[in-house]
Amino acid sequence: MKHGKKYLESKKLIDENKLYDPAEAIALVKQTGKAKFDETVELSIRLGVDPRHADQQVRGAVVLPHGTGRVVRVLVFAKGEKAEEARAAGADYVGDADLVEKIRTENWFDFDVCVATPDMMGVVGKIGRILGPKGLMPNPKSGTVTTDVAKAIADIKGGKVEYRIDKTAIAHCPIGKVSFEDEKLVENLTTLMDAVIKAKPSTAKGVYLRSLYLSTTMGPSVRLNPLKF
Repeated sequence: MKHGKKYLESKKLIDENKLYDPAEAIALVKQTGKAKFDETVELSIRLGVDPRHADQQVRGAVVLPHGTGRVVRVLVFAKGEKAEEARAAGADYVGDADLVEKIRTENWFDFDVCVATPDMMGVVGKIGRILGPKGLMPNPKSGTVTTDVAKAIADIKGGKVEYRIDKTAIAHCPIGKVSFEDEKLVENLTTLMDAVIKAKPSTAKGVYLRSLYLSTTMGPSVRLNPLKF
């Protein structure tokens, strides 16, 4: 992949053989964020688990103390009182079978997160093959299948992020924006890492935190020292 001049200039600032402390890595990553927009700072984690085994899946969600800096559009699948509760809590879209049909027939995805009440999962399951690959399928483990839709919406809008490993045992999570103060990014990073460490499967053997990298949307990655967590 060919990189631009700004990327290559940023890359010169990074010692690829060094494992950086969290605060040092964040300061360096902010230096490399040279795009004309407020870039997202993202953490990539490679874990020592085998995703082929169901008991070694690592998935969960955590509310970052300083949010992610992005506006999140929430869709809620609910009926009756729960639908009204969702609207009052600030959901961007609320519906049931009508929204399922809209997604299925119109390929409509003007939302970032889906929440569903348990009674709606039978209907939502009809588009599981559409939502699943996009990471949008509501799931109890991430708190997006719940009867407390108001709390779910408040958490998501307030900075809740989901972490989930892919087939290569890697998870990607935003921890904020380049415009954030260093201390706030460090606190967000620490909160996320605490959650990931607590989610370690009991069946996982050997080193759990294999590698950690921080990067901005358009910038090169900085390797973190896993022992700092």
